[in-house]
Amino acid sequence: MTDSSDDDRTVLGNSAPFAPAPSSAAAERGSNALAIGTRIGEFEILSLLGVGGFGIVYLAYDHSLERKVALKEYMPSAFAARSTQLHVSVLGHAHRETFEAGLRSFVNEARILAQFDHPALLKVYRFWEGNGTAYMVMPFYQGPTLKQMLAARPAPPDETLLKAIVAPLLDTLTLIHSQNCFHRDISPDNILMLGESHPLLLDFGAARRAIAGIDQAFTVIVKQNYAPIEQYAELPGMTQGPWTDLFALAAVLHFAIDGKAPPPAVSRSMRDPYVPLAQRYSGRFGDSFLQAIDRALAVAPADRPQSAAALRELMGLGAGAPAAPLPPIAPKVPAARTASARPGWLLPAGVAALALLAGGAYWVTGRTADQPVQAAKIAPATVVAAPAPAAAVADKPFDPITALRGVLDGASPDRLVAVNAKQPRVLIGRDKLGFSVRASHAGYVYVLMVGTNRSDFNLLFPNEADKNNRIAAGQTIELPRKNWLLDVGGPAGVDQFAVIVSDSPRDFSGAGLQRGELFGAFPIERAAVLSRDWRGATPLFAGAAECGATAGCSGTYGASMFSIEEAMP
Repeated sequence: MTDSSDDDRTVLGNSAPFAPAPSSAAAERGSNALAIGTRIGEFEILSLLGVGGFGIVYLAYDHSLERKVALKEYMPSAFAARSTQLHVSVLGHAHRETFEAGLRSFVNEARILAQFDHPALLKVYRFWEGNGTAYMVMPFYQGPTLKQMLAARPAPPDETLLKAIVAPLLDTLTLIHSQNCFHRDISPDNILMLGESHPLLLDFGAARRAIAGIDQAFTVIVKQNYAPIEQYAELPGMTQGPWTDLFALAAVLHFAIDGKAPPPAVSRSMRDPYVPLAQRYSGRFGDSFLQAIDRALAVAPADRPQSAAALRELMGLGAGAPAAPLPPIAPKVPAARTASARPGWLLPAGVAALALLAGGAYWVTGRTADQPVQAAKIAPATVVAAPAPAAAVADKPFDPITALRGVLDGASPDRLVAVNAKQPRVLIGRDKLGFSVRASHAGYVYVLMVGTNRSDFNLLFPNEADKNNRIAAGQTIELPRKNWLLDVGGPAGVDQFAVIVSDSPRDFSGAGLQRGELFGAFPIERAAVLSRDWRGATPLFAGAAECGATAGCSGTYGASMFSIEEAMP
């Protein structure tokens, strides 16, 4: 009944700073993996990122949007194998029901994730069924898991850092719980860290649990120490709900504080050996914070906080970000499972920021239109039917944070940018904003910011007081400089930033930038009109390379995002 492996975890990329892309020869390690150069619709397989018991994750190139993405293929290796270069077949009729259950859960999970848009939740761009299996396409994330990050730290994390990590996770749970959806698989190795205080909650493991419920050979249903008692069996008065995920999240915090997870819930149901954190760590952490974790770890579901908002309040984290309104989760529509099945588009309904507080070189990557596509090194590509065009969707109100996030879509994975906020949480009227930028390549640094009131959309750097935005390869620069300090003036909320390091100078006039006395600004009304009408190949608010007639001019850039919370003293 326990699971200690990562199985089908979607942990993408190398966590080492400025690491090269995975070798294309890596695909040879998985006998069921697609060959490098294979084409599935507009997606070309570039390399193998990981193989689990229930799926294979590839680095792929999206020829339609000209960017690198992660493509995950449903492949339960115990029940299926590749029968042709593309097609997946079940290993015997006896496994058909099990395979189909996992497939349905894989597709349903992709459908759910595609309808959510939150910076701390794995994003799915699209999904479809075809070739006897199913696929989902995600951003190409890089970073260590929370478990790996904690192991690499020279000292245990303090309360400030833990609160910075748990706050966006609670916001994510508020969002998914509002749609009666529960994760049920939260653990330290299922949280990717895109920066020291920017967590990303990975996939739900739905296919793994569905298969476990049918095939007796797979009894790995829950993660011991992180699963509450109600996940072992449905008992009277012990149904699963928001409190189920809150128990697991509290167990993650226990692991971060104590170095080990709490005792298994089953062992605690008879004679509870658990010693509250509030007794063991009083003085090192705030009493209310420790007591909130202890309460969320209660064996009986009714004794725990009943919502993420309630746990937030107990921890002293405030009300949190309101969940964006979402439509109900769409019912599953059966799809033809043939080699000619066309990938369908499903656009996310919510909008939110992707806040990346990078304590190390972890990033979300994209690709610009003028980058060459990596050449296939193995068998010639096999091309299947092109995807159906995207369905028309109603216009949404302009959201400047979504505009910032779009900057990442055009960034090159070969141009890596690390950002470190000096203080992820600052006090209004007392502190000043500060951060450092490091780049793997020489270039020009640009910093865009959306303020807490969401009406200020500025180009902070370069500015009228400081136009020296050059950075050398491997250099770290501290911003702001002494001649343009940034006071924390409120209102309370979260400031969102995007940092671009471009090979060439960039021109933002096409995005409506207006010069100001100190900082340039993108007036919101003008930005909304330009964004609505933009049809360019590169993100609007990434600007355009200012090359003129220079030979060999490159528009390539790297980018990262980060956030800083402004709080009342």
